[in-house]
Amino acid sequence: MTDPAWLTDALRSTAPFIRTLGLEVVALDDDHALLRLPHAEAVLNHVGGPHAGAIFSLGESAAAALMVQRFGGWLDRAVPLAVSGEIRWLRLARSGVTAEARMLRPAAEVLAELERGGHPEWDTRVVFRREDDGAECAEMTVVLTLRPRKD
Repeated sequence: MTDPAWLTDALRSTAPFIRTLGLEVVALDDDHALLRLPHAEAVLNHVGGPHAGAIFSLGESAAAALMVQRFGGWLDRAVPLAVSGEIRWLRLARSGVTAEARMLRPAAEVLAELERGGHPEWDTRVVFRREDDGAECAEMTVVLTLRPRKD
């Protein structure tokens, strides 16, 4: 398992928006990524919960962290990109929120397609939970891709 504190610092230095939101890596391995959005005044909406944009960014960041964990050794040959993201809100959160991401396509298939010169895409499912009671508050699907580098 990757050291969460080290990865939090690395993500914050390479993607300043993650630092702006205060996102934290809680856990990361080849099967899942768990990130946290702390409850903070700077990210609240008009009803006292985390802003929808902050939660969406948390989910996309969890999917991206898992992608880096799975395919980090290929990033000198491929550019990682988000293709699309769709979120469904289930319950209002008035606490910190966690996002747990899991890839829905085997990594070996993704790499095989990339090695053939393709542009593999895959879905990553993200489940959001409220920290105060653990209830699921949203769900998301992020479509990611690796594009062969041309430079």
